[in-house]
Amino acid sequence: MAKAPIFFNCLNCTAYCCTYGHIPVTKTDIKRLAKHFGIPSDAARKKFTKKDGKGGRVLRHRFDAIFHSACRFLDQETRLCTIHKARPAACRAYPGGARCQYYEFLQAERARQDEPDMAVAAYPVDL
Repeated sequence: MAKAPIFFNCLNCTAYCCTYGHIPVTKTDIKRLAKHFGIPSDAARKKFTKKDGKGGRVLRHRFDAIFHSACRFLDQETRLCTIHKARPAACRAYPGGARCQYYEFLQAERARQDEPDMAVAAYPVDL
């Protein structure tokens, strides 16, 4: 059986998925973060997560110059995860298929502007 094609390369992205407002965190994720930072699980839970209003927890965000809000662990300059080895299960599983939402957004923008080769830039571009 042939492998399904992958329509994204995370290294070519502006970390769109890191701006999702709801990045769920499990107890196992909190333990992993605690171990990564060398702090107790309770401290990691309080420092890095917040209640989601539905009985669960999500990663805290901070200001992002491109998307206004992003995961607190996103490096603002490199657009890479600073805790990649300790990232939550939701991040490890993303996108869960051959396409991510940024790819879908890019395809929609190309169709809307009738420019099939258009590259959407989130960074200032010098012309």
